[in-house]
Amino acid sequence: MKVGLHIPDFTWDSGPSGLRDRLAEIARTADDGGFDRISVMDHVWQIAHIGPPENEMLEAYTALGYLAGKTERVKLLTVVTAVVYRDPGLLVKAVTTLDVLSGGRAMLGIGAAWNEEESRGLGLLFPPTAERFERLEEALQICQQMWSEDDGPFEGKHYKLARTLNSPQPLSRPHPPILIGGAGERKTLRLVARYADACNIFDSPDLAHKLDVLREHCEREGRDYDSIEKTVQTRFDLGERGERSEQIVDHLRELGELGVQVAHGTVIGAGSLRPLEWMAERVIPQVSDF
Repeated sequence: MKVGLHIPDFTWDSGPSGLRDRLAEIARTADDGGFDRISVMDHVWQIAHIGPPENEMLEAYTALGYLAGKTERVKLLTVVTAVVYRDPGLLVKAVTTLDVLSGGRAMLGIGAAWNEEESRGLGLLFPPTAERFERLEEALQICQQMWSEDDGPFEGKHYKLARTLNSPQPLSRPHPPILIGGAGERKTLRLVARYADACNIFDSPDLAHKLDVLREHCEREGRDYDSIEKTVQTRFDLGERGERSEQIVDHLRELGELGVQVAHGTVIGAGSLRPLEWMAERVIPQVSDF
């Protein structure tokens, strides 16, 4: 099993003036400590279960570009990009740029979007749910076309591209892995089976059921279920002295038995760096064989 670090919160004691240095320290510690990937949220305001909307929030792809320059090994992605915040052609260009400048370490994390408050606040596109899913499927098709030798036009219901030219092409082959976030059984998991290289599902009691639903969609789509990387969004709380490390290892063993390949999530207290060091010392080496 691999472990990923999610960084959803940029409100630290150092304030905005010290934010870049703290973020770089966190990223380098994770990179050196054996984390497989680092993600940020694609939000423009902080989300409610983490803090008030006024808390610091960085634009996702600018932040990932900064992290590319501060790390050497980890994969870099959003968990996950709101499809309606950027036109797909520009999104593919951003992820391609990240991939080239990071030496082939980009992933595309993408979903149908949910945060209407921030969208309305900054005037971002936020159509009804059905349309957002239609746009998500078209965006996935555009990604596949732009990451191929076909630079012809794309004609969809919502997006029309006269020429899908993308130069340079990414270093990742055949393209940066596509991860779709969410666990909706009728739409999201169907899109995973049809288009994605990885899923991202919340660590919850119905996880096994969600994976069964994904397997059923794969059967209907003629897709090899095992070809999709199973990632779970979770939370690592090691305690004040790292005393919960073994509990985390035990839980990750349970996830591994369900077929989860990547446990990806927030490390509580990561801003102090020590919990990241405990993860590197006490958790990551133990779960690598799961």
